[in-house]
Amino acid sequence: MSVWAAVLVFIVVMLAIDLFSHRHAHVIGVREAAVWSGIWVAFGVAFGVIVWMAWGAEFGQQYFAGYLIEKSLAVDNVFVWAIIFSYFAVPREFQHRVLFLGVLGALVFRVIFIAAGSVLIQNFSWILYVFAAFLLYTGYRMIRQRNEHLDPEKSAVLRVFNRFVPMTKAYHGQKLLVRRGGVLLATPLLAVLVLVEVTDIVFAVDSIPAIFAVTDEVFLVFTANAFAILGLRAMYFLLADLIHRFIYLKIGLALVLIWVGIKMLLKIDIFYIPTTLSLAVVATIITISIVASLRATRGQGRKALPSPTDPPFRVATEEENAILEPVWRGR
Repeated sequence: MSVWAAVLVFIVVMLAIDLFSHRHAHVIGVREAAVWSGIWVAFGVAFGVIVWMAWGAEFGQQYFAGYLIEKSLAVDNVFVWAIIFSYFAVPREFQHRVLFLGVLGALVFRVIFIAAGSVLIQNFSWILYVFAAFLLYTGYRMIRQRNEHLDPEKSAVLRVFNRFVPMTKAYHGQKLLVRRGGVLLATPLLAVLVLVEVTDIVFAVDSIPAIFAVTDEVFLVFTANAFAILGLRAMYFLLADLIHRFIYLKIGLALVLIWVGIKMLLKIDIFYIPTTLSLAVVATIITISIVASLRATRGQGRKALPSPTDPPFRVATEEENAILEPVWRGR
């Protein structure tokens, strides 16, 4: 329990430092994003080294295999965020707040999914067949739909949100809620946060079974997820303008899911593929897909996704902000 407590305290402290460092809305540049990405990756790798030294090479390799799978799958999540932010024309200086809260929610939902997955595996061994079949199908579907992307305009989540939650048509700084004329209203930033959160839940449905294919240890599943997720915000600001260059990455991610699905099927009754081999295969697939993508798009620079000519939301004027009332009224 002391190890769990130490990890949780570290995560909370780092999140507090990150929030304090970005307490003022500002555009996060490539250099700042690269520094923070390096910090989060260093922490993730350092923790893997600690696991390796404290519990042996097998657990260390299981952690790194899980961390690499989660980090790789998270890149696709980053690209979906870029599409969402572009479509809703979210000002870049407000995006960090959405992603920070989104990561907090992601950690909570991952804990729930990990706990549920662990209970299912312990009590119903046949569920592994379901997980393996799901991973194989998801990998196949990703290859078939590799050129298809999320269309926020057709999002059922947004339609439900608009139907039941009264909302302004303008961004009011980093506020998620505002009060105007005595009425409490959501801002578009809250709608974007909900959509970001739902997309992460969808991605978690793929990634949690995938990591259970390489380790049964709940502690390793959680920590690999946590350290991979904690660096997502910085990764977004680093890679969002490079989406057009990773043309083969989705195929690579699909092959990773197919590979871990095969590994899970074999592990049940036939043959346990060594973790060293699993880690090597995953690393090779991801490396080849990234290198092939960058070589095929050589010479292309950073390019932000285009926003619609008539975005659904705008930034509020100073006059509109001036008439807002306190959200939480005193007695």
